[in-house]
Amino acid sequence: MFSMMSMSLIIILLSTVVMMLATILSKKTFNDREKSSPFECGFDPMSSSRLPFSLKFFLITIIFLIFDVEIALILPMILILNYSNLIMWSITSIVFILILLLGLYHEWNQGMLNWSI
Repeated sequence: MFSMMSMSLIIILLSTVVMMLATILSKKTFNDREKSSPFECGFDPMSSSRLPFSLKFFLITIIFLIFDVEIALILPMILILNYSNLIMWSITSIVFILILLLGLYHEWNQGMLNWSI
């Protein structure tokens, strides 16, 4: 019991020392105007670097991520085919793909897939 408590105390003490050293050593003391300014191919920026971002690009990215995760969920279904009941696998696959198709239809119906405004 005593050795367990002493080991826990040593581990906590060691991790606290390492965190404190990392905090102290990571402090930046040298702030330069050139390092704080945006970088544009070695030249000074022509305009402000804080331009508004188009919401269309963000929505296309979100849709891509959603379909990417869906593909990652579909791929293991092929490997499970040999180890599961064919009827249950078919029902699960059909329901899953139906949900994906309903989501695609909803995005298409809302105009999310139209690039032009």
